[in-house]
Amino acid sequence: MSENTTMQQKDLQRVSSSQKAGQFLVKFFTYAFLLFMALIVLFPFYWMIISSLKTLTEYRLNVPTFWPQKIMFSNYVEAFTTASLGRLFYNTMIVGVVSTLLSLIITVLSAFAFARLEFKGRDTMFGLLLATMMIPGELFTITNYSTVTQLGWMNTYRVLIVPFLVSVFYIYLLRQNFMQIPNELYLAAKVDGTSDLKYLWKVMVPLSLPTLISITILKMMGAWNSYIWPRLVANDDAHRMITNGLRNAFTETSGDVNYPVQMAAVALVSLPLFLVFVFLRKYIMAGVSRSGIKG
Repeated sequence: MSENTTMQQKDLQRVSSSQKAGQFLVKFFTYAFLLFMALIVLFPFYWMIISSLKTLTEYRLNVPTFWPQKIMFSNYVEAFTTASLGRLFYNTMIVGVVSTLLSLIITVLSAFAFARLEFKGRDTMFGLLLATMMIPGELFTITNYSTVTQLGWMNTYRVLIVPFLVSVFYIYLLRQNFMQIPNELYLAAKVDGTSDLKYLWKVMVPLSLPTLISITILKMMGAWNSYIWPRLVANDDAHRMITNGLRNAFTETSGDVNYPVQMAAVALVSLPLFLVFVFLRKYIMAGVSRSGIKG
């Protein structure tokens, strides 16, 4: 009996050791893969930062250096003044804040109507709105351009704000969140004589705050990164957005581009989005996860 027991214990130890070895290998390769992918993702940012700190002569060396021979913090000062980043930041913030606030109002009211109000053709209308998500946004560029030209909105803030106030995706996202709020709360509020707008403001908006924060962040990031439309309709000095302002700001009269200064400007422009991602990413994930897929 003792010999059988000893053999069984040894077998169990071998099985346990092999399982531990297998788990160790799985963890090792998993973390190695994640580390490799992280290096691939982070390397462009690293290269942008070190390039912004180099001299133009060092930047043009045939053999690139992975650390600046002479750190040039003055590139950031030159980038801010050369590209008039103050004005570009101002224009972008005006468009981003105003468009985000108006878009939130439209999104909240539309999502509430599709989630709680009963009216004829509601589901059909919502289905048609969802169908528009299948159409690439670039197809609307020509018609939008023709419309704003006829309205005389070229080179104004209106042309940068109004055409993109309605987002079917944001309406869908918030509507799904509203659908998860028990309908009994709405019926009880109606019995108490609460108006729809008061119920929306007092009950549904607070309960859906994570999703609203996500929509706000995504909308601001979209305004910050927009390039094609602002370049078509508002590329003058008074209304130029930050992405367009960096396009030719560092091209010298001889045609050469001061790449280190340009990289410094790109780093300054990327910093706000990086901070948003670092400090507010949990709100984006929480808002999307809370929306669910309830139809």
